[in-house]
Amino acid sequence: MSRFYPLIGFVSGYLIVLLFNPVRLALRDGFRCLLRYKRIWLTFVLLGFAYFVFQFSTFTPIQNASELDLNQLTSMGSWRWPAFAEVWQEAPLPALEGVAGIFDCATTTYPLSAIAAVMMLMNWRGLHGALVRALQKRFRVFGYLLYLILLFSAVSALLKPIVFWALPLWGGLLPAAELLQVSASIDAFAFVFEYLLGVYIQVYLIVVCFAWIRGLSFEEGELFRFAMRRFSYVLEWAGIVVLISTLILRLPLLLAYFMNIPDVLDYLPIERVVMCGLIIAFSSVQISLALHNETLREAIRGHRDFIRNNLSRFGWFLLICGIHFFILTAADAIIRAAIADRELAMILWKSIFVLARGLVTGWLLASWVCLFRRGETGAVYQQAWIEY
Repeated sequence: MSRFYPLIGFVSGYLIVLLFNPVRLALRDGFRCLLRYKRIWLTFVLLGFAYFVFQFSTFTPIQNASELDLNQLTSMGSWRWPAFAEVWQEAPLPALEGVAGIFDCATTTYPLSAIAAVMMLMNWRGLHGALVRALQKRFRVFGYLLYLILLFSAVSALLKPIVFWALPLWGGLLPAAELLQVSASIDAFAFVFEYLLGVYIQVYLIVVCFAWIRGLSFEEGELFRFAMRRFSYVLEWAGIVVLISTLILRLPLLLAYFMNIPDVLDYLPIERVVMCGLIIAFSSVQISLALHNETLREAIRGHRDFIRNNLSRFGWFLLICGIHFFILTAADAIIRAAIADRELAMILWKSIFVLARGLVTGWLLASWVCLFRRGETGAVYQQAWIEY
């Protein structure tokens, strides 16, 4: 039993923190929102699973049927389970990025971004037209320049998987260095569309949560177009995030293909921490722009007031997010190390991990919308039970 004492203590502490913290009502409402609109967490599951399938099929292709032996699962007792001290270093940075994603872009959209690029170009559900009208109304003449940038990045996102899969075939047509330069350039431009698609999906899910809070009914196609109009307000802040991310993250990696930049990868963890810190420091700007007709300056001023009036509850929310993402990433590191090269076990675990992460991310995003509304409306909101 002595082995289970630390686990019992951890679970007990987790339940105490979860049930007796100042943001428990927002967490409860977020869970209820998930029960009503399952698309919130299933969206993250779909995107995460598509990325896992792409990564696994690309870097861990199954060569023969023996790699899917069921004995891999029945022999778990013989696996070498690493100690927490051996793998904990892999958890903090992904956990921090998970927390920052709640306030910015919570999931990767690749490779489904290529399909989304085709759908946008085909004006699926009128989103292409809604985007053009929203950009023209919001940014006037400058909106057409933004549209051209989005269009160019969408084409790059469409070409990215094609170029990636064709690299072995093109090996004899171009020198290896030039081939890497071309693929890296396309990847850098495609990042803009992939990120902005993730932001649009997040805005759409925020709008769904807000509709639940207000007890509003909606038609699906109209909600997509409404989210696109709200996205045009978020675009100004998202553009700043893209610019900073490009300058400190993407550009050094891209230039490394064209010139000698020593130890470029060594600074990558620090750069990722800086980006997470920036997003968390301006955490409510995105949701404020998504829910209000206001300028970026007004949203930043509103963020300052929100943090000043809700600092304690916001700090607790960050702690809750950090705990959940750290548990997920630490469990992933431990189990992946134990699985080693057992392909069937890896497929099963990554499927479970994607499902759990999607559920937690959707729950925390819905809880963030509830917390933001609670912080804005104060006692009036706290006294009213949210209607379905």
